[in-house]
Amino acid sequence: MLRVSQVSKWFNEFQALKDVTFEAKPGDVVGFLGPNGAGKSTTLKIITTFLPPDSGDVEVNGYSVKVNPQQVREYIGYLPEQSPLYPDLRVIEQLEFAAGLRGLDGARKRLAIEEVIELCALNDVTKKLCGVLSKGFKQRVGLAQAILGKPELLILDEPTSGLDPIQIIQIRELVKKLSENRVILLSTHILQEVSAVCNKVVIINKGTVVFSSPIKDLSIPLEEVFIKNISKGLHEE
Repeated sequence: MLRVSQVSKWFNEFQALKDVTFEAKPGDVVGFLGPNGAGKSTTLKIITTFLPPDSGDVEVNGYSVKVNPQQVREYIGYLPEQSPLYPDLRVIEQLEFAAGLRGLDGARKRLAIEEVIELCALNDVTKKLCGVLSKGFKQRVGLAQAILGKPELLILDEPTSGLDPIQIIQIRELVKKLSENRVILLSTHILQEVSAVCNKVVIINKGTVVFSSPIKDLSIPLEEVFIKNISKGLHEE
């Protein structure tokens, strides 16, 4: 379970977030939408404990980012927009390193790595250097290391950015597979991606959640919902 409760964040005189509130349960794939500068990245940094909230709180499986940040990290898998890979490591070495950071060792480590290699279709590239991989395979390796240890909250930041159409389809299908029994928070600028893989949408603008709804409850296309709620903020300036 992910619960974001009235989270606010200031940077000097600038308020980046104002009472941001939303939640998700296992099985939810939440599309987190907003224009540039809306507060998406700041929200993700708070959820992943990189930044503390100035007020409010985030709970992951009942653990607070303010009180129990280490426990929160144990439940989270995170794929930033640029996959954090060491170019001089081979794919298998990268996964072994990531598994070690997760506290996996021995048979548990070996089985976890074998599982993510199979799930992310990496069998043909395990001996290749991460630095020579295509963007699509780099994203797959980044996703594989994010899901090591079966985290219950998976955060994906622009996971299909820069990919070709075939790679986009493959990553979207993989996200659907991963959604069982965990929460996925998908931050993206691509509305079609949210429609394709998400069951819930949260729209943030100027640091405030302006819309939140299950996709199935939308009475108009998502594109129209997005434009309507972002335009509302523009007219209020």
